[in-house]
Amino acid sequence: MNPGTKDDDKSSKYFGYKPIKGAYSSHNDRDQNLFMSTDEGATFQKQPITFFVETLLFHPKDEDKVIAYTKEGKLYVSVDLGKKWTLLQERVSKDHIFCCPIQNCSDKTLTVQFVGSIDRDSLTVQDDYIFLQTTSANRTKYYVSYSRNDFVLMKLPKYALPKDLQIISTDENQVFVAVQEWYQTDTYNLYQSDPQGVYYSILLENVRSAKQPEENVLIDILEVGGVKGVFLANQKIDGKVTTLITYNKGRDWNYLTPPVSDMNGKPTNCKPPDCHLHLHLRWADNPYVSGTVHTKDTAPGLIMGAGNLGSQLVEYKEEMYITSDCGNTWRQVFEEEHHILYLDHGGVIVAIKDTSIPLKILKFSIDEGQTWSTHNFTSTSVFVDGLLSEPGDETLVMTVFGHISYRSDWELVKVDFRPSFPRECTEDDYESWDLTDLQGNRCIMGQQRSFRKRKISSWCIKGRSFTSALTSKVCECANSDFLCDYGFERAAPLKSEPGNCFSKFWFNPESPPEDCMLGQAYASSTGYRKVVSNVCEGGVNLQQNLAQHMCPLIAPKGLQINIKGESLAVKPGEDIIFVVTQEQGDTLNTKYQVDLGDGFKAIYVNLTMTGEPIRHRYENPGIYRVLVRAENVAGHEEAVVFVQVNSPLQALHLEVVPVIGRNQEVNLTAIVLPRNPNLTVFYWWIGNNLQVHLRFHWRFLSHPFTKHLDTYNPNIPEWREDIGLVVTRLLETNIPEETLVTVVKPGLPTAADLLVLLPANQPKWKRSVTRFFHECEVNMINCIQYETKFHQRIFFPVLFRKLPGRNVYAQMHNEKEQEMTSPVNHSEDTQNIIQGEEFIDDDLDSQTLGNARGNFTFSLLS
Repeated sequence: MNPGTKDDDKSSKYFGYKPIKGAYSSHNDRDQNLFMSTDEGATFQKQPITFFVETLLFHPKDEDKVIAYTKEGKLYVSVDLGKKWTLLQERVSKDHIFCCPIQNCSDKTLTVQFVGSIDRDSLTVQDDYIFLQTTSANRTKYYVSYSRNDFVLMKLPKYALPKDLQIISTDENQVFVAVQEWYQTDTYNLYQSDPQGVYYSILLENVRSAKQPEENVLIDILEVGGVKGVFLANQKIDGKVTTLITYNKGRDWNYLTPPVSDMNGKPTNCKPPDCHLHLHLRWADNPYVSGTVHTKDTAPGLIMGAGNLGSQLVEYKEEMYITSDCGNTWRQVFEEEHHILYLDHGGVIVAIKDTSIPLKILKFSIDEGQTWSTHNFTSTSVFVDGLLSEPGDETLVMTVFGHISYRSDWELVKVDFRPSFPRECTEDDYESWDLTDLQGNRCIMGQQRSFRKRKISSWCIKGRSFTSALTSKVCECANSDFLCDYGFERAAPLKSEPGNCFSKFWFNPESPPEDCMLGQAYASSTGYRKVVSNVCEGGVNLQQNLAQHMCPLIAPKGLQINIKGESLAVKPGEDIIFVVTQEQGDTLNTKYQVDLGDGFKAIYVNLTMTGEPIRHRYENPGIYRVLVRAENVAGHEEAVVFVQVNSPLQALHLEVVPVIGRNQEVNLTAIVLPRNPNLTVFYWWIGNNLQVHLRFHWRFLSHPFTKHLDTYNPNIPEWREDIGLVVTRLLETNIPEETLVTVVKPGLPTAADLLVLLPANQPKWKRSVTRFFHECEVNMINCIQYETKFHQRIFFPVLFRKLPGRNVYAQMHNEKEQEMTSPVNHSEDTQNIIQGEEFIDDDLDSQTLGNARGNFTFSLLS
């Protein structure tokens, strides 16, 4: 997890520490001495320390608090100006040293335990937010701390399953992140959070990305300077890249309007919806070159970029276009890409051609790119490397730097535009312009905003006192001021109704939040939330009439027991740390019975709420069954993990006869050292054929899904379970729902078995099942419909096959436990369907399952 668009010096900007004044160190082969002064070097005190200091940092508000970073990557802290030191962390990257103020860190914050280890270099601090990530069991989880409070799990959609997460922006008390989900390779999805950075809603899918040689990821999204809420993004779908713009922080996106004529006044013949303007949103490797798109906070509405007209973005076409009204109208200014620099709040635009040949001419414009003048900035042509302006937005002085030849040193050429202007601007030299979106709406982000700019006819300097903002007026709230809440998604707009927000199949709006305590009240979401930093008042309120509910006592669900470090095998006498977590359910009124398998038993209260780990040490070799049972009045749940305590395996030898006749028994012998037969787990892979005779008491329907669903299949147990519940709920039958089970099977194409339990004492149910199965077979009807996102209908045509249901379900269950959690490869057909004969009656007692070729895995505990 890394910042997506910021490469500031994090240690100084976000951490708040800075190199210490009046401090230096000396060292020899035996020790190191630290000399520190509290009075700017007037007097020094000698403080011997036992480690070699590479960097010293001190707190900006409390200079008694000092942090020391060593060459070995160790981090020490002192709260008494170096007299006593405490080791904070080992294996720390120097570029990721951050800390919350020590006096604000509670004991709970310092001792919080994460499931899995914290990924190295994942700690990121931006504004009021701290981010980190952990990895456990091939799953990555992301945590956020807002205003230096406790870390909380970031709530992305349930099946986002991110492979990577990049922080785009943390401005205005909101987090923008780009997430590469399990099915993406060169694109990311853009999400927006609530003010705490916890709950995330989708803004835009498939934003193009590129990975640099240094493993840095660049996301094609740009926050336009000077006008809050405006972003540009390049979306890539089916290999086609198009540029989009939003004026309300991603709630709505539109294509860029193409210019009517080119720079020579000829018609472009580019008309929507088949043709638009598209821009390259690349970042420059050179820190003195601003990339292909240029905006500035002090020049609102002014955007200049390289791109092309057409149905999509073309890599080798880099014509230059400009807008002075924040993307409403565009004009072509050059036929080739140029380096751009804004001076005097955008009052002067400097352009130098981006070329590999030497130059001595630059172009500049004082009328927002409508006309351009040339200037010989040097008598000798130079290879231009970049442009640099003097500090201050009002400056009119710039420097061109480059080299005369590839072997020469840098040449710096100073260009001063001040003599070109006779005077400073007055109020009569300005005019106003109103911000509108592409539909002409003036109410954007809840207000009407007006800005001022210099008149085209005025030849004057804006100067230091210039401000661009003119007026703003708050608007009444409308539907466009709200976006979909967490767990909801916008439907494709129809002619008869706008695009409303509907809950996703895995989300129940009525369910209480995870931190809901008995006796408290909570409000269920209407599906909408107001865009953060939107200032509209009155009017439409899509969040009103929230239904209030009392928090029920919820049975524990999603109970897990994990081992710190993820190692299930330890040596005798070695410490092992258990972390118990619970995804849902009450924690305050739940008791947790812990049995560590060696005689240690205990009952805990608030175990998962406090995050307190259980530290234990097994003295004797063995395999121990660790059981945690969470129980309250509403129900209970158990979690089990097995820990192997044994000396490390030294050797393994397998004895097998090289040749054996058909239908003859064969002995396979495994010899291990050290010899401890009661503590070794053997995994045997044996092929080729296997015959298994099983009994069954279930009726079956096998139904494949249309291939639309394969696109949204991450091939993990949770997703299959949720889809199975949806199918079961939507079945049109009078069969009691509690007797129906839909088992979605691993792999592709997506398919499922409908299992129906036939109670012996309910013959009418048996007749209903037979009639239901027969109707589906004879009429070939689609018994089930399910709507995925964007209202794509997924049909489940029902087919027949006879399978040993209960045992197949057990087989599926075992496969579900053993399978990898990584998503399926959609390029491979991994579904293996075992065919059987059609049947209506279910009086058979047994059926052979097998003759299926392949390798079989057995786990034998000796």
